[in-house]
Amino acid sequence: MGDDTSAGARVNPWQQYIGRQHEAVERISVRELQGLAALLDHAGVTQLPGSQDALPPFCHWLNANPAVAQSGLGEDGHPRTGDFIPDLPLPRRMWVGSRVQCPGELVSGQPLQHRQTIKSIEPKTGRSGEMIFVTVLHEYFVERQPVLLEEQDLVYRSAGSASLERPVARPIEEVLAEHSFDWSRSLHPDPVLLFRYSAVSFNGHRIHYDRDYATNTEGYPALVVQGPLTATLLLDLYLCNCPGARISGFSFRGLRPLYDGDRLLLLGRQTPEGANLWALDAHGDLAMEMELAADSP
Repeated sequence: MGDDTSAGARVNPWQQYIGRQHEAVERISVRELQGLAALLDHAGVTQLPGSQDALPPFCHWLNANPAVAQSGLGEDGHPRTGDFIPDLPLPRRMWVGSRVQCPGELVSGQPLQHRQTIKSIEPKTGRSGEMIFVTVLHEYFVERQPVLLEEQDLVYRSAGSASLERPVARPIEEVLAEHSFDWSRSLHPDPVLLFRYSAVSFNGHRIHYDRDYATNTEGYPALVVQGPLTATLLLDLYLCNCPGARISGFSFRGLRPLYDGDRLLLLGRQTPEGANLWALDAHGDLAMEMELAADSP
């Protein structure tokens, strides 16, 4: 029995960190919402698509990144591991997907009790080499009542393991002809959009605003569009086309990076439960997929 335990410890030495928690009280401020509304091209906070006075369920990401002291950041601009997340041997971090439930309503200015819990830490080997997958549960409460629950999937990779090529663009008409959809939006994320989203969400990850670091250190061909920004744009597409609908939950999975300057195509199709949505890169390949459940107005 002792030998089996030791073998398991060698395979997953971070088992002891599962269940670790961190709690904080946060608020979604009007200033942050003004910044988010502006970068989404809405006239103001009151024009953010939502259900009555409630905020749309992507506003909690404005508080997703802790206010860590400058001395506590790693080379990539993220908080160093070793505090809440254990000290992992793989330095490159990406947020690759989430599963979100919305049992309550987010309201501007309300105190939010934010509890984070490490659900799992799993080392794996893939085509790009060694990886460590970390799942963190984020729970948001107002007066002890849950208003939003999110299971967030993070992946840590070895240094220099990206080395990805930029997609070759195809005509948008050709890409659209390959899909059945109810709504679409095309845009070209630029460095200003990426910087503003990093600023309003206090995200220091350098791959989103430091081109030299993104290309020369992490091996990307350009600046990388933030995963939660892409998810926000998909949710915004749905809410703008289904005004008054209340999102009860959604999940998304990132499949490939999106880059600044390249065309980003957002597509959505209504379903009896809510909607299916996709983000396609400049070539028309699937970059993010989302399933959404909603109550009709």
